[in-house]
Amino acid sequence: MRRLGRIIKGDGKTVIVAMDHGQSLAVNPALDDTGAILEKIVAAGVDAVLVTYGIACKYADILQDVGLIVRLDGGGSKFTTKDTYYRTMYSIEDALRIGADAVVCMGFPGTAYEHEHMENLARAIADGQKWGVPVVAEMLPGGFGPEPPKNVENIALAARIGCEYGSSIIKTNYVGPREEFKKIVDAAFQPVIILGGEKTADLPSLFVCIEEALSVGAAGVAIGRNVWNHPEPGKVTTALLDMVHNGKNAADITI
Repeated sequence: MRRLGRIIKGDGKTVIVAMDHGQSLAVNPALDDTGAILEKIVAAGVDAVLVTYGIACKYADILQDVGLIVRLDGGGSKFTTKDTYYRTMYSIEDALRIGADAVVCMGFPGTAYEHEHMENLARAIADGQKWGVPVVAEMLPGGFGPEPPKNVENIALAARIGCEYGSSIIKTNYVGPREEFKKIVDAAFQPVIILGGEKTADLPSLFVCIEEALSVGAAGVAIGRNVWNHPEPGKVTTALLDMVHNGKNAADITI
């Protein structure tokens, strides 16, 4: 798909900053000045951003020169007191109207709502094919819960399932050591990018995980809180770009 080139660059890799957290999680005050943070990330040269429909609309002027990935699903928030699942909230056409180059949906095999999640993903992929829009599948066994465990075998299966459904990119957890993560990359026949997870005070350790993943074939990263919740989001973005596209080692990164 032509639009995939707006996300994955010529070297087959990508740095995506994810900023879709405010749709369900508490992001204030870290994201009170969303526009200023986006400007720093874009100025640093990020390949793409993964955002909500609202951010894509509000900050279209800032985002016009980067790859734009819009989340289609949602429905739950931190206010939810019972199990829920992600429902399709927007269509491919909705995303295209606001300039999306790609869309993203959750795929949660192993949850009580596995069938609903996978049906949402399948419909998005089928509609994406009609319009030439790639779909990023966030394949997390057990969703955000502890079961089934997010070990190599389960993540490899989840990644493979996402590929079989027709996803263009698989976004999932890194599980080390690198030799183990290679099994996940080998199981998938589409690019695999790793997510950043919870905010950490130990960025060097995160960079080591990224280095290990890249060394065995990962196609890049989709990092959120560890970029926009950092005092220097532009510098963190630059560091990620240096690692993913320029082969810089984790030990050589300073922020």
